[in-house]
Amino acid sequence: MSVRNGFVLLLALSALTFLVACGSNSPKAVPPPSGGFTTSSLNGTYVFSSTGLDSSGAFLAIAGAFAANGSGGITGGTMDIVDPDITPTSPVAQGIPSGSYSITADGRGTVKLGAVTLDFVLTSSSHGLVTEFDGLGSGSGTIDLQSTAPTLAQLAGPYAFSFAGVDGSLNPTATAGSFTLGASGNLTTGVQDFNDDGFPFLANAISPGTITLGTGTGPASTTLTTTGALPVSLAFDIYPIDATHMKFIETDYVQFLAGDAFTQVGASIPNGPMAFTTAGLSSSGPVATGGLMTSDGTGGFTGGLEDVNNAGTVSPAQLAFSGVPAPGGAVGGRVIVNLSGFTPAIQWVIYPINGGVLMLETDSLAITAGTAYAQTGQTIQASQGYGLNLSGSNSGGFEEDDIAEFTTTSTGFSGLVDLNDEGTLTHDKALTGSYAPDSPATGRGSATTNFFNYEYYVVSGSTVLILESDSTQVGVGTMELQSTPGSAAVARPAISIVHPATRTHANLRQRK
Repeated sequence: MSVRNGFVLLLALSALTFLVACGSNSPKAVPPPSGGFTTSSLNGTYVFSSTGLDSSGAFLAIAGAFAANGSGGITGGTMDIVDPDITPTSPVAQGIPSGSYSITADGRGTVKLGAVTLDFVLTSSSHGLVTEFDGLGSGSGTIDLQSTAPTLAQLAGPYAFSFAGVDGSLNPTATAGSFTLGASGNLTTGVQDFNDDGFPFLANAISPGTITLGTGTGPASTTLTTTGALPVSLAFDIYPIDATHMKFIETDYVQFLAGDAFTQVGASIPNGPMAFTTAGLSSSGPVATGGLMTSDGTGGFTGGLEDVNNAGTVSPAQLAFSGVPAPGGAVGGRVIVNLSGFTPAIQWVIYPINGGVLMLETDSLAITAGTAYAQTGQTIQASQGYGLNLSGSNSGGFEEDDIAEFTTTSTGFSGLVDLNDEGTLTHDKALTGSYAPDSPATGRGSATTNFFNYEYYVVSGSTVLILESDSTQVGVGTMELQSTPGSAAVARPAISIVHPATRTHANLRQRK
């Protein structure tokens, strides 16, 4: 069965209830879009990704690159679509036929790539947030300008990565690690940790290998082979954005993983306040956390306060926690952190990246992963445009991905939101809400909207992490400040919202 035919089948199977997880969605006046974005704001080669679930509930990952001509046309590209319910093509990376895109003045847009449609909101001409927006499934990711195709010499250096998805038996899996890439493509000095369905396999050595670049918009490729507690060889396609960031998607159907690799050049564990979110699966169902903590720069954390949404049970108050680094370290700045008072994890492994750390739960209590970033600001800016992306799962495991653009005031915001409830689409709904920072100010606050409620954690003047605080849905996401098109763009954040599969093997099979 081809990918296209497989998606036709998945579309026929879609029979989901609209917005079972959202709050009030009574009709409101739709504000006209405002701003300075045009079709010329998307011009060049863009790397994109989306990770989520298809319309029958199976894990679905998409990654690729396309060429936009600046006037609404897609002139080519390459795309990997990986789903355990779809017979893979060989190679998995397939050419994208010519297509089209549109952009409204507020930076929201749609791009059609064959059978796949992506909904996006640009924060600048070089970066945006993405939601898959078709009847095939739902997912969230990013879109980034690849200004020039990087060479191996430009990509050379140390990297940390975080991938998530399902294993060959469709059990939820997350992994993190590090490797060093040489100027000729040789991959050395690596280590990788796995949490496979609640079974941690730690400190697996990554064997020497190579990364081979593709041509045009085609992906690079590599095989990560580990030895140790979990000896496994996993093949990946790679879409480099630049020398700081690459998208990985597994192509061998041994497991089904996708995620990001970030440079570690100049990276260390931040020293000072940090904001974080994590997401995954506990014994109760989908679980997500968010909060603030103070890092000592070595893997120790003090003064931590977290919010928890565990299968729709939202913690009534923040939970105090701390973390202590375990003795010894490993390559890639790897640190095991023993946690006290945290829910659900009692242990993380962390890997530093520029401006933050990647986190993976390494106990048997749950399968969660996330990111923490050095906090350099505490305030949501008023009278500014923001893009928002939220990826959530309700108590039944149904996925919803929301993407929005809004303008802030000092206490609220208004704009437009699109929602994909695992293939059921809702477009151009008015989004209104209010927000209030904690007092005294810490960078944390609460927001209430007509579709979802969330706690927020300011990372910087341009980036905010969010944790959905509804009792019927569990989700994490990000808010990102928009820059004025044609002016100096807001620095692209190294944001990675890790998306572990949030269904058990049994739940996945029940949906099929």
